[in-house]
Amino acid sequence: MTDQHGELDAALERVIDAARAHLAAVRAAQGRIDDDVWQAYVALNNASFAYDEQLLDAFGEVTPWDVESIDPNEADERFGAAEGVEATDPHPRVISVRQRRDYRVPSVSALIRVAEAARREGTPEEDEAAPVEGVGEAVLELLQSGDGSLSALDVPELEPLDGVVMVSEVGTPVDLESFDDDDAVGPFQPAVDDRLVGRLDEHPFLELDEEHDHAH
Repeated sequence: MTDQHGELDAALERVIDAARAHLAAVRAAQGRIDDDVWQAYVALNNASFAYDEQLLDAFGEVTPWDVESIDPNEADERFGAAEGVEATDPHPRVISVRQRRDYRVPSVSALIRVAEAARREGTPEEDEAAPVEGVGEAVLELLQSGDGSLSALDVPELEPLDGVVMVSEVGTPVDLESFDDDDAVGPFQPAVDDRLVGRLDEHPFLELDEEHDHAH
């Protein structure tokens, strides 16, 4: 059992060393596509996988890391293919994605409660969180607590209605400084030379109804 414990300790140390090496590579790359980052990622992945396997064999326990072993040789080939993408071939236009999704509010009080809970979590303990006033402010608070992602609105207190996503090619990126904060139209207004590539319509309740019909 002592040898088994020693092997587990060594496997854990390899995970820690690999994690530190990965962090160092990420910092050095500064967001660039970098072979050192990829190699460090593979090493961290495989060290985590090995530790998880040894922990399972020794004690029947697992880690929260859901990883699979990566063949280092195959990893090199994959990175080489990605690295070979021509970096001097920029698209001549900007891609703009515009999205609208509507929601029904079944209970105003319930929505405000969940938004106030999110606000309290994001407020320092020494400060008192201000009350959330109205459904609009509640939705905005949920978005802010979720880093602006619409997935933050996937809560029972909001019923999704139809939505739409439009992908366009535009000449220049949006200049937010040229619009007033209360301008709800300007930032989304297409220019005369914008080209709509396609539109995706979202019908959440229609999809649920179809699944219900198929179940019967």
